[in-house]
Amino acid sequence: MSIKIVCDSTAYIPRELLEKYDIDVVSLNIIFEDESFREVDINQTTFYKKLKDNKQLPTSAQPTISEMYDSFEKKVRAGDMVVGVFMSSDMSGTYSSAHLVKAMIIEKYPEAVIEIVDSRSNSMQLGFVALAAAEKAFNKGSMEEVLSAAANVIEKSRFLFVPDTLEYLRKGGRMGGASALIGMILQIRPVLTVFQGKTNVLDKVRTKKKAIDRIVEIFMNDVEKKGLEKVIVHNIDCEEEGIELSNRIERLIGMKVEIYPIGPVIGLHTGPGAIGIVYYLKN
Repeated sequence: MSIKIVCDSTAYIPRELLEKYDIDVVSLNIIFEDESFREVDINQTTFYKKLKDNKQLPTSAQPTISEMYDSFEKKVRAGDMVVGVFMSSDMSGTYSSAHLVKAMIIEKYPEAVIEIVDSRSNSMQLGFVALAAAEKAFNKGSMEEVLSAAANVIEKSRFLFVPDTLEYLRKGGRMGGASALIGMILQIRPVLTVFQGKTNVLDKVRTKKKAIDRIVEIFMNDVEKKGLEKVIVHNIDCEEEGIELSNRIERLIGMKVEIYPIGPVIGLHTGPGAIGIVYYLKN
């Protein structure tokens, strides 16, 4: 009996790692006025062009119950245990849906073993949690060891990012209109983080360049105090800036820093041009 990992599409884990660790992805959905898409099915370039061209902000929706049920059931019927790792329960109903599906599966298959993990974040902060669980499962770890590996990354990871514009935070109701207008006029950029499952403002500085400098400063302070396990750069439709930040961090820490684009569900809330880093520490 193996342990199989399921996560949602906002983890943005590269395909080669999904395949290596046999991680199954259930997709959130993007809803425009005239059409809807599974996040995993829409080309990112197409999405961000459509986002810029549309006056009305699209919405996102959690994975369907049927998609999640099918994913869990397939593994249970194969005799495997399941660990589902999902976006913060404060950000999405995906975690709650997973518990509902778990109950449905256990009613039909009483012997099923299913554990649900709240990653308390999204993007590769969620991705690192899922990968830690998957790597432990891949190496024949017990359920207790798999859950412990996930909990360890949740405790020691951090997500820092800065938007290019406050427009999408305003449209999505995450920032008041007056605050956004003043911020845009003064070129104020919030340094954002995810804390206890919610997006919070960590600092406010003038200009995006200074905000990125602040992210690097916070990151290096953490690394110097606690040591580094892994770090990646996220970007939303700003590849050149992502490469520049990756190269900068590589020079500072002397190790390869991968660049993982952020997809539509998180991108629609933060907007094109956002950039940040996700990392987790040794201690």
